[in-house]
Amino acid sequence: MKPAIPVFLYHAVMDEPPDWIAEFTVSPRQFAAHLGAVVDSGRTPVTISALADHLTGRAPLPPRPVLLTFDDGFADLPGPTADALAERALPATAYLTTGAIAPGGRSLLPPAPMMPLSRVAELERSGVEIGSHTVTHAQLDTLTARRLRTELVDSKAVLEDILGHPVPHLAYPHGYNSPRVRAMAARAGYRTATAVRHALSSDRDERYRIARLIVRRGHTVADVETWLAGDGVRIAPYRDGPRTIAWRWYRHGRAALRGPEFAG
Repeated sequence: MKPAIPVFLYHAVMDEPPDWIAEFTVSPRQFAAHLGAVVDSGRTPVTISALADHLTGRAPLPPRPVLLTFDDGFADLPGPTADALAERALPATAYLTTGAIAPGGRSLLPPAPMMPLSRVAELERSGVEIGSHTVTHAQLDTLTARRLRTELVDSKAVLEDILGHPVPHLAYPHGYNSPRVRAMAARAGYRTATAVRHALSSDRDERYRIARLIVRRGHTVADVETWLAGDGVRIAPYRDGPRTIAWRWYRHGRAALRGPEFAG
């Protein structure tokens, strides 16, 4: 048996999200209940860096780890969401879409209240590790090599310039990746990359497509408790199924006709 490691993926934490992200949003009250379940589970919260150290053989993980991650960089993150984590001494990792949070930046994300780039260092000081979520939030596995490199390298550089240290972790927008994307992520200097997969990770997971559990507004505290117990979904690593592969090729064809598209 592969020891299950829950890696939770959150987006916005707010009461009135824009329609396009509502399905992937939880209310502050729901979020507090989820964090309570994490604390009560007896698991040890760690960051992606700790998991990376284990997967690369640098350091062991604590018994029964759990990870909390956040994608995109919504406005609640450096304020009430970071405060809720700090109140419970819970570390986390946030993957930021730099084109959506930088002044004058452009991204494929639809309109939404986003945090400003100027608060990234503050967010890190509050105990949230910072990772890259590309520049525009495009479907990475459909891009040309040049465009893919730009998405990976430029977002990393922007965050490193703000923070003054390397940013070695990446999250693929909507989890879309491929062997080519994973190889490019490694060449760009990332130590890990997270996907989605809606599965439990493990201490033998793939370093460049770490499985995460995407939290939707319809998920209950009971769902969170089930995942914390290491049950309810598959445990990575495992091979992509035929439907995943077919969907990837369909998106490739569509992108060839329409150009880069929003991953969501």
